[in-house]
Amino acid sequence: MLPERRPVVLCADDYGLSPGVSRGILDLARRQRISATGSMTNIPAFRAAAPALRELRGAVGLGLHLTLTTGAPLGPLPRLAPDGRLPPLGRLMSLSVSGRLRAAEIRPEIERQLDAFAAAMEFAPDFVDGHQHVHVLPGVRGALLEALSARGWRGWLRDPGDRPRAIRSRPQAGKAAVVAGLGLGFAKAARRAGFAVNRGFSGFSDFAAGDGFADAFERSFRDLGPAPVVMCHPGEVDDGLRALDPVVASRPLELAYLGSARFEEFLEREGLRLVLAPAA
Repeated sequence: MLPERRPVVLCADDYGLSPGVSRGILDLARRQRISATGSMTNIPAFRAAAPALRELRGAVGLGLHLTLTTGAPLGPLPRLAPDGRLPPLGRLMSLSVSGRLRAAEIRPEIERQLDAFAAAMEFAPDFVDGHQHVHVLPGVRGALLEALSARGWRGWLRDPGDRPRAIRSRPQAGKAAVVAGLGLGFAKAARRAGFAVNRGFSGFSDFAAGDGFADAFERSFRDLGPAPVVMCHPGEVDDGLRALDPVVASRPLELAYLGSARFEEFLEREGLRLVLAPAA
């Protein structure tokens, strides 16, 4: 009898960031090469891309990729975005760790992005995570948990932390450790509020172009947790992507690899199966 395959959520971040990114993610989703994707509902390109994604409900986990560092907010944020543009990650982190990020201002934008997802997709998100992991930052996490609890939402939340040993065994361990540190306490708070969370997280990358991507990505699957999520950032390059995000050159490499026979063979060899949500 063959051993049962280990379940893992492979989540493509940034749906809606640009038409090219959305096309790439859709292609992989239709071919069952990813099992979840998070949408950036504050980006104008999301609205045109939503109908095609909506057709994949039930075949792929469909979530909100909460965005507070790219593009424009969906409503006024007088302190965080006085010029109508969301701040870079460094500015948001500075406000967060210094206690100057006001949940009372953040929560309405979270509500707006949740509402935009529901309006475009005609259902609530299966999960919520954050662009650049902003959802776990102090000042954001509390506002998010309150907003979701008030809605009676019962999806799952992405915890970007993992065990130190596992982090050290994978690429970009330093970056992963910093994110895990910023997210300390998030999983516990989420569970206390009644939400499921993954147990194990990986997929950190230097986003560089080069021949070593496939090897590095496969090392992201080392020492997976009991209910793991692996993130990825595939997509086609277009002007919309170049205008909004510095991660450009690596996206078509990820797209090509995830659609390749090599990736299919890797999943088979490692005894992995892609699932829509982490195990309870």
